[in-house]
Amino acid sequence: MSDDGAFTYNGGKVDRGETQNIRYGISETYLGDPVRIPVTIINGERPGPTAFLSAAAHGDELNGIEVVREVAHDWDLSELAGTLVCLPVLNVPGFLAQQRYLPIYDRDLNRSFPGRQGSTSAKRMAHRIFTNFIEPCDFGIDLHTSTRGRSNMLHVRADMADPAVHRLALAFGTNVILDSEGSDGTLRGEATRDGIPTITIEMGEAHRFQRGLIDEALAGVESVFAEYEMLTDTPVRWPGWRTIITGDHEKTWIRADVGGIVDMHPERGALVHEGEVICTITNPFKNDNVTVTAPFTGLLVGILENPVVYPGNPLCHLVELSGRTRQVVERQQRPTAASAA
Repeated sequence: MSDDGAFTYNGGKVDRGETQNIRYGISETYLGDPVRIPVTIINGERPGPTAFLSAAAHGDELNGIEVVREVAHDWDLSELAGTLVCLPVLNVPGFLAQQRYLPIYDRDLNRSFPGRQGSTSAKRMAHRIFTNFIEPCDFGIDLHTSTRGRSNMLHVRADMADPAVHRLALAFGTNVILDSEGSDGTLRGEATRDGIPTITIEMGEAHRFQRGLIDEALAGVESVFAEYEMLTDTPVRWPGWRTIITGDHEKTWIRADVGGIVDMHPERGALVHEGEVICTITNPFKNDNVTVTAPFTGLLVGILENPVVYPGNPLCHLVELSGRTRQVVERQQRPTAASAA
């Protein structure tokens, strides 16, 4: 931010009280045409922090796109304190091809940050995004979904050892936080290491809008804005219960030992008990059933949606809950007498 409160980037600036929709060039196609990402910058009348909301670093992850668009264009931000940088589609080439990675050499944009001039195409794109729209920010929220064929319950991924990230993660108000450092090259990891606390939001599955999850994520963004006093007309969100999954908790991806067609029994976000059947794998004739059971009691953070597997393919992501949290979740998920009748 400049001394007069303007948000500046290479090629322009957004003054206090101004909103700009821009298409910012980050690369070129084989024909020499520009590759541009859409960016909306809302600079409030009142001073406050600068935050970014980003989505579609993987081009087929669509839920976050709608979250960012609705915040930027449907919310009343006339009383915003601070500046909001909205990046609904980071990976434009992947989005246009409706695939996860950049079509150029199949590179992962979300393993290319903070980027570097004079390097690969992915790192050049990442560098232009990072230096212009991430580095000027005080914190950020990067929205993702599971990869194709799987689905995640809404949860936060954050480095909870970092006090500034810890504050941000709690403010979003999800039931589950997975505590981990961001991998090298991820937007979350590299921004946090650069002094810009950033969390990842995982929600749902690729290739679709899921309205319920989008609404939950919007509530989380609103809660964050309340925590940082960017908007003051709503309280910080409390999700009813919360568990922070650290290295002390059991957690595992359960994988198929046989190939076949999968019948997943519990839903995403369900609590399953040790020994409970999670899914059944059958052959086309249904005469060779293999059951997969929970190795410990935990929450199904992610599950398979595409019902076909090879041996070694992931079936679900199971994380352990503490005793007290488990009791709360059991009470919430236990069917009432009326619903069971």
